[in-house]
Amino acid sequence: MATISVSTLIEAPPAEVWADVSELDSHVAWMADATAIRFTGTERSGTGTTFECDTRVGPLRLTDRMEITEWVPERIIGVRHAGLVTGEGRFMLAPAPGDATDFTWTEILTFPPRLGGPIGAFVGAVVLRAVWRRNLVALKQRIEHRRVGA
Repeated sequence: MATISVSTLIEAPPAEVWADVSELDSHVAWMADATAIRFTGTERSGTGTTFECDTRVGPLRLTDRMEITEWVPERIIGVRHAGLVTGEGRFMLAPAPGDATDFTWTEILTFPPRLGGPIGAFVGAVVLRAVWRRNLVALKQRIEHRRVGA
């Protein structure tokens, strides 16, 4: 099992950050490891929304089946992973001084034996932490650039 947590300060209020991250299919625009999202039900947001996310990290490609388990507007999006790699994750938004948002992304993932089990989880955590830090840089730039352009 691997616990991975990354965070950033986004110079925009939680409502603006939420407006972006709550559009689940837009995640491919700022997540380097997410190449496509396909909704598997009629819902596109909120608890119970299900989707598949094609994921690529280096040579590893897999389809992550996910379900939204928590949806608290402007605060939390929780997800359950049910693909080859299983686990749970959360995006947490918290107000920060200066009308900014502390954005934290935490995942607890289990890697199966064919992906190295505990050793794969250790290596995977190192790699995913680096990828997700870059993803948060991209999210921050996306939102802050939009504010400057407004």
